[in-house]
Amino acid sequence: MATFAALVLGTIVGLVPVLRRATHTTVEFLRPIPSVALIPLAVLMFGIQREAALVIIIYASFWQVFVQVIYGVADVDSVARDTARSFGLTHRERLSHLVLPTALPYVMTGLRLAAAVALILAITAEMVIGNPGLGSLIELSRSAGDSVGLYAFVVVTGLLGLLVNLVFRFIERRSLSWHQSIRGEEAR
Repeated sequence: MATFAALVLGTIVGLVPVLRRATHTTVEFLRPIPSVALIPLAVLMFGIQREAALVIIIYASFWQVFVQVIYGVADVDSVARDTARSFGLTHRERLSHLVLPTALPYVMTGLRLAAAVALILAITAEMVIGNPGLGSLIELSRSAGDSVGLYAFVVVTGLLGLLVNLVFRFIERRSLSWHQSIRGEEAR
């Protein structure tokens, strides 16, 4: 949900300079708010349920992708944009042949960051809210004084984070195999 909303809104805001300027202050105000600090607000709104954690995860993931999409769409070379316009490319053709290829590396970075942030917040919300999962198992082991179990769950959490990152790096390499950043990475 966060990715879809961020892609749509980020593309619209990034493509319309007036919107980009009009929303800049709001984006820069809301983006750095620590999502963990919003857990008490989510608990007040939704109680101690999964919905509270889901709101926090969607909120934080949205900003990771949204900001990257805005930067990616805004990074389209003005000469390339003017050239596409002078060749008579339609809005759809410019979007698919110019904007998307320029923004895709940014989008992939945003998705990778959003996945890591979502995992961190899911575990943190489980610890604070008490939803079942690794976070609540970590908290249960801590409160019971089970240091072996605590370290085991922390290691599992780290391995899960590593797996998430590897999966998203694989997807990024596959979808950007044509991009210079990936080709340069593979040449090393």
